[in-house]
Amino acid sequence: MRGMAVTVRSFAKVNLGLRIGPSRPDGFHELLTIYQTIGLHDVIRVSVGRGAGVEIRCDDPRVPNDESNTCFRIIEMARPVLRAKGRVLVEIEKRLPVQGGLGGASSNAVAALLGVERVLKKSLPPAERLRIAAEVGSDLPLFLIGGTVLGIGRGEHVYPLPDLPPIPCVVLTPEVGVSTPHAFGEWDRRKLTLPAVSDRMNELGRALSVWLSVPYSGAPSPVRGRGRAENPLLELVRAGIENDFEQVVFPEYPKLREGKHALERAGAEYASLSGSGSALYGLFRSRQAAATAAARLRRQGWAAQATITLPRQAYGQKFLVSSF
Repeated sequence: MRGMAVTVRSFAKVNLGLRIGPSRPDGFHELLTIYQTIGLHDVIRVSVGRGAGVEIRCDDPRVPNDESNTCFRIIEMARPVLRAKGRVLVEIEKRLPVQGGLGGASSNAVAALLGVERVLKKSLPPAERLRIAAEVGSDLPLFLIGGTVLGIGRGEHVYPLPDLPPIPCVVLTPEVGVSTPHAFGEWDRRKLTLPAVSDRMNELGRALSVWLSVPYSGAPSPVRGRGRAENPLLELVRAGIENDFEQVVFPEYPKLREGKHALERAGAEYASLSGSGSALYGLFRSRQAAATAAARLRRQGWAAQATITLPRQAYGQKFLVSSF
């Protein structure tokens, strides 16, 4: 088995709105969010050779190489089902920030799992793949679908939304890392009342329902109410959706609030924190506008990258880099 390897891209996501619901008996919170995959990515190389076990390699010291690594955990769970033999080596080339809210660790794990399947020339049943992914982490399942995805429960129950045209975006990746458990703890400390939390969840649900009820024609419509005259993602974010984490993260990390305002001043049609942060993103009307904004933000000292959202079909096509 020596020499069998596959290289895959591990794409990032942003959250188009995120509502935090009440605490659950299992210690998690109910969530309602819309995930969107984007073009920024890590690179994962998976190979299987002689021996046994799982080995993780990464030059970034912040990435664990033991059983706490999501790639390690998902492969260990999948090995018995795949009846995999040999030693699995996962090499992670980090390009996405650690603790950045872009889903890097979760995406790495899904990429590693699919890489192992390809190397072994075996495939898990889709339902089993989703089950294993959800057990490893809340936002892993979305990376098995890609595109625009509705997430509910603790985020692990995912439903593909209409595959929409790409839209240019700019991502800011501040050096600060935000702990998701800490952000949830701060949310709980605010002790929001249950009715208020429920109302906020319902508000996003209603906005999503209205958005889904209007068909996207792909071309401007002269008659109001008959199709969308612009990219539907812009219409969705204008429905008033927000990321609840901004309420607890921005007071503790004022630099992130400044980053959102910087994106808006640079011309973003919509700007938001992604997940619990620290990454922020802005949506733009054109590639040129996004490129100009990214250059402007870099001159101001921000780590800014222009990219584009990845629809589901493009996500699947761009996933594999090489297999040998």
